[in-house]
Parts: sequence; C-alpha cells; structure tokens
Amino acid sequence: MPGLLETCRNCFGTDDLYKVIGVQKTAAAAEVKRGYHRLSLKTHPDRVEEENKEEATHKFQTVGKVYSILSDKDKRAVYDETGEVDDEDDIQEDRDWVDYWRLLFPKMAEEDIKNFESKYKGSEEERADLKEVYTTFEGDMDQIMEHIMCSSVDDEPRLRTIIKDLIKKKEVPDFEAFSKENKKKSASRKRKAQAEEKEAEEAKKSLGIGADDSLQALILSKQKGRAAQADDFFANLEAKYAQPKKGKGKKK
Repeated sequence: MPGLLETCRNCFGTDDLYKVIGVQKTAAAAEVKRGYHRLSLKTHPDRVEEENKEEATHKFQTVGKVYSILSDKDKRAVYDETGEVDDEDDIQEDRDWVDYWRLLFPKMAEEDIKNFESKYKGSEEERADLKEVYTTFEGDMDQIMEHIMCSSVDDEPRLRTIIKDLIKKKEVPDFEAFSKENKKKSASRKRKAQAEEKEAEEAKKSLGIGADDSLQALILSKQKGRAAQADDFFANLEAKYAQPKKGKGKKK
C-alpha cells in the first residue's frame, strides 16, 4: 500500500501537505482547518455523482490523513523538519474519516448563520479574510468572490474598494490579476452571477417560496452550480464558528 506522500502525489499532483489543502507553510491552525474543510467539501463522497464516489472517497480519506498530520503540533513539527511522514505511527488506516469530519464540523442552526451574516459584512473579520484570500489567489477576483463568505455580485465593488485600500497601505501586494483584470473577465463573472440569480428566482416560483428565501430555494431545488455554492457557504460557517457539543471529545 502506498504511503501518504505517494498517495498525495497520485491524487493531487504534489506531496507537499500544505499545497494539498491550499495553505502556506506558515498557516495558523485555524487556516489549516479551513483549508482542510474547503477541500474536503469538494471530495466528500456525498457531494459527487455516483460514478465518481470511489475516487472521491479515496481523495476524501487522503485529505483527512493530511489534516490529521498538520493539525497535530508534534506531527506537524516533525513533517516541517524532515518533509517525511511516518505512515505506520501517524496514520490510522481504520479510522472512519466521515465521522472524524463531522466531529470537527458540527451543524449550525440557520438562525446562527443569518445573525453571523449581518455582523460579518463590513467587519474587520471580513477584511482579514479578504486579505488572506486575495493573497492566496494572487488577486484573482473569480476565486476571491468564490471564497469570501456572504458575498454576491453586488458586494464586488465594496470588496474591490477594501482591496485597493489594503494595497495602498502596503498590507498586500498589487497583483496584476487584480489591478489589470481584463474587462471581459469581469463582465463574464457578472453575467454568471445574474444567471444564477435568475435560476434562484425560477426555483422560488416553482417551489412557492417567499421573496426573501432565494438561498433556500437554491438549496431545495438542488440545481447545479449555485446550489453547491450555497451549501459551501453554510458549511464554511460551520467550519469557522460551530463548536462541538459538550460531552464529545476528540477521537483517539
């Protein structure tokens, strides 16, 4: 059986555990957890078509193993120093990785999410997240809009203003992908967002949902694209803010 690093090369094209989950080596524990959550959502067996479940399950298990190394202070230190992983000592092959995932990311109530959104927009926390995502994706607005929570096409001008202020204050580099973005790319992003909004409106009508419930309509209609993004929004909040229920400890 191949070791973790070889499996990472086969599944993700790299044996750098940090690159696998999309964070820098200096990432704090919370960033590592968010990176794991973001990737695990894409590979979760319940979120892919039936014919892709076997491959997704393999990747999902691999991502879980990567996180089990990087989330452990001692194991991470050894990996950082040597670039190696002791598969026999560090990886629990028989672990239920789906159960492990749910232990880390318990469900949040919808009311909690709505309250968070009202406080998040325009906050210092949003600014910090924007700074991180802008740097990680080197100014690519497609990726930035995809990863900033609670954002829609209407928020883009506001987010751009924040980024320009970050650049002006030299808190982030002035990436050409941002400052010299092709107008055609920006227009394409806007058209896509408008198409998604139209899809939401049609879903609302077909489901008989009220004017303020387009997000609910998207989730219920299970349309491709925007519905998945809505699910990711809820799940990202779970990853960032939900706390495990009392009485539950970490699995050994």
